[in-house]
Amino acid sequence: MWLGVESSCDESALALFDPAAGLCGEWVHSQVSLHQRYGGVVPDLASREHLGNFGWLLGEASRAEGFEQVERIAVTCGPGLAGCLAIGLSLAKSLALAKSLPLVGVNHLRGHAFSPFIPLHSEDPTGFRQRLAACLPHLGLLASGGNTLLFRISESLEITILAQTVDDAAGEALDKGAKLLGMDYPGGPLMEKAATGGNPERFDFPAGIPEARDWRFSFSGLKTSLRYRLEKMDDAQLALDFNDLCASYQQAVVHQLIRKTRHVLRAGKYASLGLSGGVANNTLLRESMETLAEKERLPLLPALKRHTGDNAAMIAFAAWVDPAGCLPAERLSFHPALTLTGEE
Repeated sequence: MWLGVESSCDESALALFDPAAGLCGEWVHSQVSLHQRYGGVVPDLASREHLGNFGWLLGEASRAEGFEQVERIAVTCGPGLAGCLAIGLSLAKSLALAKSLPLVGVNHLRGHAFSPFIPLHSEDPTGFRQRLAACLPHLGLLASGGNTLLFRISESLEITILAQTVDDAAGEALDKGAKLLGMDYPGGPLMEKAATGGNPERFDFPAGIPEARDWRFSFSGLKTSLRYRLEKMDDAQLALDFNDLCASYQQAVVHQLIRKTRHVLRAGKYASLGLSGGVANNTLLRESMETLAEKERLPLLPALKRHTGDNAAMIAFAAWVDPAGCLPAERLSFHPALTLTGEE
């Protein structure tokens, strides 16, 4: 049994994962309502909240069936907010010392990268390794508020970054666009809700870097284009066109993600396609990825919606499925600027 600990940003999370049976429990406390009033995550407040929340979360987890069978602990060691990472690491190290259990550090981004395979494991824990092998090499799209990248997982579980953003991340672009439109933080989900009643073809927004051979993402021009458009509109016009603006802006973000994924997909050979990260919760993106996978005749492995945001389940799972990607206890510290492939 693995105990996962996650505290990279504004979610305090614990999870129990049994390789022989799957996830046995998840406990998450979100700080969204606290940070909403400030228009974004306040690092010092986030750290303080972790201190206040991990105690009762651990109490809840300790009463769950299987907690006494915990044999290993996995904790997020980066990337993330330094103070937040430090709280999770302190908890994990204390538990490991008190219970004489082995401890490993997990790259938060690798947790996201492997999260699409959690449902595959839950369907058949015994046959998982064989089913995983059939999905490799795997092309994954990780889209969140801090990262947007395409990566390859090889047959030996080596991860290679193939494309990434040169400026804003997709989630950041959605949140900033929503803020320009007067929405609260986090704006991405609010924009998605408003977009359902709008015409996505009404307004044209830039396509980032359109060249098929250039796999880089770019979303900063999209946000700037929206700002210039809004400057030309009065309040009455904005109210009239609000839903269409949301739908058109959201579609521009999703279309760029799909277009770049298609370019990379067709330049190599893959056995499966994956989707992870906070933006993977967006319905339009999930449906567009499903359409792309069908056209390319590949299985799509999207992370479960509850595992698209920050969570401890993916941390425990990644520690088990990808032990070579973990940081051993003797080298364990927090790494705020860690990349998917381990550089800082």
